[in-house]
Amino acid sequence: MADGLGAVAQLLEASLDPRQNKQAELALRQEEQKPGFSLQLLQITASATYPYTTRLASSLCFKNFIKRNWTDEDGNYKLQADEVATIKRELISLMISVPAGIQSQLGEAVSVIADSDFWERWDTLVDDLVSRLQPTNPTVNNGVLQVAHSIFKRWRPLFRSDELYSEINHVLERFGSPFLALFEGLDAFLQQNTANKENLIQGFTQLNLMVKLMYDLSCHDLPPMFEENISGIASLLLKYLTYDNQLLHTDDDTEAGPLEFARAGIFQVLTLYVQKYMDEFKPHVGQFVDSSWNFLTTVGQETKYDILVSRALQFLTSIAGMSEHAVVFQAEGTLGQIIEKVILPNVSLRESDEELFEDEPIEFIRRDLEGSDSDTRRRAATDFLRRLSERFEESVTTVVLKYTEHYLAEYAKDPASNWKAKDTATYLYSAIAAKGVATASHGVTATNSLISITDYFQKHLAADLVNSEGVHPILKVDAIKYLYLFRSIITKEQWQEVLPMLVNQLGSSNFVVYSYAAIAVERVLYLADAQGQPIIAPGTITPLAKDLLEHIFSLIEKDPAPEKVQENEFLMRCAMRVLIVIKEGVVPHTDSVLQHLINITTVISRNPSNPRFYYFHFEALGAFIRFAAPANPEKLEQALYTPFAEILQGDVQEFMPYIFQLFAALLEANPSGTLPSYYQNLIGPILMPVMWESKGNIPALVRLLSSIIPRGAEYIMQNDQVAPILGIFQKLLSTKTNEGYGFDLLEAVVTGFPPATLEQYFVSIMQVILTRLQNSKTENLTIRFVRFFHFVSAQDEKGYSADFFIQVVDKVQPDLFTPIYLNIILPETQKLARPLDRKTAVLSFTKTLANSEAFASRYKKGWAFTCEALLKLLELPPLPASKDDIIAEHDVEDMAFGVGFTALNSIRPVPRDPWPETGSDLKVWTGKYLKEADAKSSGRISGFVQERLGEDAKRVLSSYIA
Repeated sequence: MADGLGAVAQLLEASLDPRQNKQAELALRQEEQKPGFSLQLLQITASATYPYTTRLASSLCFKNFIKRNWTDEDGNYKLQADEVATIKRELISLMISVPAGIQSQLGEAVSVIADSDFWERWDTLVDDLVSRLQPTNPTVNNGVLQVAHSIFKRWRPLFRSDELYSEINHVLERFGSPFLALFEGLDAFLQQNTANKENLIQGFTQLNLMVKLMYDLSCHDLPPMFEENISGIASLLLKYLTYDNQLLHTDDDTEAGPLEFARAGIFQVLTLYVQKYMDEFKPHVGQFVDSSWNFLTTVGQETKYDILVSRALQFLTSIAGMSEHAVVFQAEGTLGQIIEKVILPNVSLRESDEELFEDEPIEFIRRDLEGSDSDTRRRAATDFLRRLSERFEESVTTVVLKYTEHYLAEYAKDPASNWKAKDTATYLYSAIAAKGVATASHGVTATNSLISITDYFQKHLAADLVNSEGVHPILKVDAIKYLYLFRSIITKEQWQEVLPMLVNQLGSSNFVVYSYAAIAVERVLYLADAQGQPIIAPGTITPLAKDLLEHIFSLIEKDPAPEKVQENEFLMRCAMRVLIVIKEGVVPHTDSVLQHLINITTVISRNPSNPRFYYFHFEALGAFIRFAAPANPEKLEQALYTPFAEILQGDVQEFMPYIFQLFAALLEANPSGTLPSYYQNLIGPILMPVMWESKGNIPALVRLLSSIIPRGAEYIMQNDQVAPILGIFQKLLSTKTNEGYGFDLLEAVVTGFPPATLEQYFVSIMQVILTRLQNSKTENLTIRFVRFFHFVSAQDEKGYSADFFIQVVDKVQPDLFTPIYLNIILPETQKLARPLDRKTAVLSFTKTLANSEAFASRYKKGWAFTCEALLKLLELPPLPASKDDIIAEHDVEDMAFGVGFTALNSIRPVPRDPWPETGSDLKVWTGKYLKEADAKSSGRISGFVQERLGEDAKRVLSSYIA
């Protein structure tokens, strides 16, 4: 064991060295296959004989191992039972004994385990935690509470359910009272140690964790033991909200310490209690409002207080949202005080903001734009002002406009020196102009009726965009941001005037200015009016597109280092949007756009570091392929093959799902082509099992295989690759997550290969599906099976039919078809929702009635049932069809990134109708088809109608035939 341990530790050390980390990580993945690997990692993590960095790498590796290997999709353990038991037994005591950095990695692993096991499969955990708590030993308690927090914080975002509530009750019964007792113990400990810095810091770390846990335990309901002790809890919270001790002050003005964090946490709990438990908490609220107010009017401007100021403001914002408490703010004099003493100091630009603007422009934009600044003073003060404005719109507007005018006058006196005054004025004006929450897709959609959005822009901001000299870049950003924020309010006609100003700012030499211009251009190109027409007509952009794209790409590629090229996702997103908007307008510029996209792909694949950038980049490539490939299919296939294949050979995991989708889109752009030899070389590697192990690859690989089959069927058959493809189908069908992809692949196989090739496999295919249906039926699996039945049964031009399907099923087990048809196919067909699926079912049923021998003679009653199911499909309305062109509808803002699968919207597969010849009215087609079949069979079908159908069905059917 020990030798193994040394070897693993060496690999972990190597994984920290950029020169050997790729090989080390591969070797660790090999080690991972061996039993007991996780326990070796825990031993290394626990052992102080290894350097801290190795132990940290070990805990990180353990966390990732647990994420991948704890349970399968259906919640069963993937590890040996004794390994599972040992991990659960050892993990807690280990977590308590390791340094904080390692603790947080192990905490995440505990969270993953708790997700699947807590509490039924790990019902000893809470008692184990409680037994380790010590009233006067914060060092031990911090480990225990860290474990508790990593489990209980999972509750915060969840919706209420019986399972969740039984878990919370299980915890409260065991943990609630010891937790409160620990709080009292900690209070005593902190009082005894007011002069001992080391103990104070440990004690405040514990306080901070306890406050977080208080939030966890109360996030769904007020725990009964908290309610009984609410006065005691309130006085403790108040005590530490206003507590101060010189020993806890940090030396650095920019760095918050344990005191700030604990107080910020208390404000968070207060905000929760005010929003959810006001009835119980009401008697105590007044004292907290007073102390927040005192704090906010006296606190300094140092950045270390930012988190605290913003949480205090969030607390007051929730108070201002309640009629009975908001009254305290109502008088105009009080409002003036609030705005002057609390709002203004916190919305004006500080030196630290300017430094960020100069030194870390990308960070400045992200904070400013994405609300990742939710803990900045500026954001919190604005939210407070807005909430007050919702309550007392007129008086707040009057007071704020007074200040706005004052600041604009200050600016006018000396624009060069007083530019900050104008920044504050614009900020305040925007804050009270907007109502409701700004959305990612449309910005602000409702405004304060007492002021004019366009007036302010024309009088005070337009000039800053027109003048190239003498305007501080932050004021240019303010003007662009104003357009961005109120983009939905500005009319189509006004946009015609404003857009050229905006596009010009892309030429600015300042990083933040041109990035903001890219952000605003992208969003306004996305915007549509109430009729769904774009606000900016594509025709206005197409003539500018060549220069616009050249310019954006040159900004992206200015510095060739991989991390610099992908630093600015906002530029990439703008390029993507231009390509989506101009559609086929890109064809004349194919060569230059292709070169830039290939260059960027090659550079960033050396070291992918910004998931948002590369997502937009691949979305842009997708749009380019979609609109440029049909005109030059061979050119694009050849040009893109090399950079894409290099990514697969280099095993760039993050990019693979994107590359498979783009390869597929390239092939789909030219469906009648044959498969070039360089694509033939792809087939072998993508059939290898290792490719299918990563969850994120599966949807993309299925799509790629499905687009290779129609063009490469000959080659695949010659190389005996049909069986491996069916092996993949079988593997996909075995899990709930992937069963749908399994059927997608199977349908591609049935469409792409001749029946003679597939004949030998059909019985085993059916066996696989029916076994799965019998053992673990899911709604999705049933629907897909029914869809597959119709898909086969309707393809009589290939020699398939219902009779063919019946023979295959009855070979699996004699007379099995009857119960499957009666219990699954007939009832479930009505649930098919997609128009194309319903159409396939109509064709399948009609052809069965007209041509099936089995239904003519063996299943006479079944013939009537089939006819009734067909009439239901035709008479009951299907769900409305969705638009084909989904690019604009899916906004890319709400993307969740991960190593998982992210679909590229610009190349969403378009459903193709295999039977366009039926026309749009299926009732007419059905009537005509049955009439012709009746004539061919000398009236056999009309005979069945008379013998086998009831009066209603006869009437409806004859109306079609007539």
